[in-house]
Amino acid sequence: MDRVPNGPSGDDSRSAPPGDAALRRDIRRLGDLLGQTLVRQESQDLLDAVEAVRVLTKRAQTGEDSAARELATRLAAVDLPTAMNMVRAFATYFHLANIAEQVDRAAHLAERPEDADWLVAAMDAVVAERGAPALTTSLSRLSVRPVYTAHPTEASRRTALLKLREIADALIAYRAKPSARTERQRDRRLAEIIESMWQSDDLRVDQPTVADEARNMLFFVDGLLEETVPKLLADMADEAERRGAYLPATARPLVFGNWIGGDRDGNPNVSPETTIEILVMQHAVGIRGLIAMVSECVDEVSMSTKLVGVTPALAASLERDLATLEIEDRIRRLNVEEPYRLKLSCVRQRLNNTRERIAARRPHRPGHDYLGREELLEDLMLIKESLQANKGELIARGALARLIRTASAFGLQVATMDVREHSDAHHHVLAQLADRASGVPGEYAARSRPERLAWLSGELAGRRPLTPTPPPLDADGTRTFDTFRAIRTAKEWFGQEVIESYIVSMTQGADDLLAAAVIAREAGLVDLATDAGRSARADIGFVPLLETVEELRSAGTILDELLSAPAYRQIVEARGGVQEVMLGYSDSNKDAGITTSQWEIHRAQRVLRDTAARHNIQLRLFHGRGGSVGRGGGPTHEAILAQPFGTLSGAIKVTEQGEVISDKYLLPALARENLELTIAAVLEASALHTKARTGEAELLEYDATMTRISDAAFAAYRGLVDDPRLPTYFAQSTPVEQLGALKIGSRPSKRPDSGLGLAGLRAIPWVFGWTQSRQIVPGWYGVGTGLRSALDAGQGDLLRAMYERWHFFRTFISNVEMMCKKTRMDIAENYVEALVDPALHPIFDLIKAEYARTVAAVLEITGESELLEAQPTLKRTLEVRDRYLDPISYLQLSMLARIRAGDTDPDLQRALLLAVNGVAAGLRNTG
Repeated sequence: MDRVPNGPSGDDSRSAPPGDAALRRDIRRLGDLLGQTLVRQESQDLLDAVEAVRVLTKRAQTGEDSAARELATRLAAVDLPTAMNMVRAFATYFHLANIAEQVDRAAHLAERPEDADWLVAAMDAVVAERGAPALTTSLSRLSVRPVYTAHPTEASRRTALLKLREIADALIAYRAKPSARTERQRDRRLAEIIESMWQSDDLRVDQPTVADEARNMLFFVDGLLEETVPKLLADMADEAERRGAYLPATARPLVFGNWIGGDRDGNPNVSPETTIEILVMQHAVGIRGLIAMVSECVDEVSMSTKLVGVTPALAASLERDLATLEIEDRIRRLNVEEPYRLKLSCVRQRLNNTRERIAARRPHRPGHDYLGREELLEDLMLIKESLQANKGELIARGALARLIRTASAFGLQVATMDVREHSDAHHHVLAQLADRASGVPGEYAARSRPERLAWLSGELAGRRPLTPTPPPLDADGTRTFDTFRAIRTAKEWFGQEVIESYIVSMTQGADDLLAAAVIAREAGLVDLATDAGRSARADIGFVPLLETVEELRSAGTILDELLSAPAYRQIVEARGGVQEVMLGYSDSNKDAGITTSQWEIHRAQRVLRDTAARHNIQLRLFHGRGGSVGRGGGPTHEAILAQPFGTLSGAIKVTEQGEVISDKYLLPALARENLELTIAAVLEASALHTKARTGEAELLEYDATMTRISDAAFAAYRGLVDDPRLPTYFAQSTPVEQLGALKIGSRPSKRPDSGLGLAGLRAIPWVFGWTQSRQIVPGWYGVGTGLRSALDAGQGDLLRAMYERWHFFRTFISNVEMMCKKTRMDIAENYVEALVDPALHPIFDLIKAEYARTVAAVLEITGESELLEAQPTLKRTLEVRDRYLDPISYLQLSMLARIRAGDTDPDLQRALLLAVNGVAAGLRNTG
């Protein structure tokens, strides 16, 4: 037990930056405790083997060929039980190192001066350039919406996340009060948790259901509701007031969204019943949190009518509540002269009634329970206004103000659900209904897009119903139609805000959106009849999802056709004059490569901005970014600031998924930092980035150069993915076939009826496979060819100027640089040599050559001598992680080779999945 006192972390904690002594101490201690756990639970021999492999890996990283050969040979010969334990040991270290780094980041944030906060800087910039009134206007328009999706990219079980949160709590507690006693308490608690982690299964026993995915999402949202967001919103209001500005009490600068239970595209497990089930779960969490905050307010507002008065409006409201609600006699008696407490007790009772009603699936009873956020806020604002009118201004700014702001942000449902379905599903419904109405089979399907658009526009504007009740549809059509009926039911039970957007994936024309709108009309969600003085009604908005390069290039045409259809324009006006458009990063990357994907999304935003301005409507962009750079990921703050000028007017939606969620939101301090970063970027971009930062001539030159780069990169990328040998190479050189067995999501990894090949493969397994084998092709392939085309044309100085002065280009290059650093061609080469048919090795030669081109071009533009030279902390972190990641990769490789040689041992399959999980933990994303 004492032969390797530093455990599996060895001396790698010394790689932390100078001055990070606490981080080095935490990593070293966690490593020691893990080593002790390995000895207690397994053997000293296992710990010795782990340490020997780590030392060999470190030597191999320095370029020592003999060490690399010895490492590969040793790991290939390891027996299966030892291999499984070694993978688990290295993967556990990753989790422990990750959480130690997060704790340290949180500690540094706590030490940062208040005037260094991102929001403070953004507010100061707005006031300096445009004045305090402009800050008030900008804050009132802010609507930042992180949207949690069900995409299966979080390999860690919730059990593991809970244990990591407990480890963080133990580390934080010791940092807050270091002493010999608290150190002993910390070590004892850490040892308990690490031992529990070792005895817990790293793999899911069964495929998670949609409800399981919702519970994972609510685990994070619950923490935001309880701790992070109330404080953040209060600080925003305080900082605005200090600058002579104002954040309205019921403003919603931050609103959370959710796809889980609403995303039907390709997921047969999401049914109309599932949608209602998830919304019930969301309300249980939201109402529980609000009840706790109301109870806190009850303790605070003890004002007596013997000393202060109340407004007539509050008195009348309280009288109605006491006549309607079942309030305990004890509360009525004790608080008879404390109207604020009585009113809040009534609010609490109505929240309890709402929770019981929703759990029992009963309809809303006015005055007895709440139907959505507005009714609750109406009660709370009555209390606030009465306090302000009766010398209680300071009291109104305390717990009550925090409750009002929190209720405004979360509502009762904690997150607003989006519903998504494929465009083909709607045409499938309408083909049956339209052909029945016309009596001509196949007539609808035979129409061209322009003909279909004209027909749908007429139907949407008309009064003729297409459907009897129930509608005569096949099983697939009924499922789609029932989705719209479930939305209507949800709004009747939970309120209008519970579902706002209906997203149509694979939108290729305006008719794809109008088809969904016509079905919504049939289901009672849209009513454009304006006779008898009625206003048009649209209970949901319709959102085109532009996913492929072709769709992105058609963005302006699609939006123009939509807004030019009078009936659809009525829907937009009924929704407040706002049109949301979603941009798909994942599929465009898989379709065209990272360069063309990023450039076409940037250009599409410009065109959408200009089209929306011509039609005098507000554009809200929804960025469908994945966790990895290959799926549109990367630093959100930089991505927002890199958007074209004028595309932001306060509102934005951004998907959050996979390991990104746990990395951002597991610890309250980091959750606060990430939300603040996003809000600050949106505030700054909306208020200040309203015109181009560069001159028109300069921007035209940048555009032309970027188009040259994109065209060359696209040709190179398509040259790779169109190679008929690539599907076989991809399957042989990566563990993509094991993704389904990992059970990390409820959605299938291939699109239904997609057949063989890469076309039907979703973007997530596409990125997953390349990442696991360390080739990471989606993160950089084609970039080298693209940049080299400009460099060879004598545009080197221009590219360096673009890197210095154009935010979009700098962000693009920075993300590619990071992915190149994560790529390991030496590891990948081992996969290829051991697993891939030699006839396919020329494909790897293409990949290696393009990687070398990309690295060389990036360094030539940045002026660095090696990747991430300007980011030494990130560079050091990635290099240290590789010392633990490389052994898992070698073990994974040997296991894959055995399986493909015909070994069907179930333990081998399990060991391979553990290795896949370990690589995901080390790289912090699966896809």
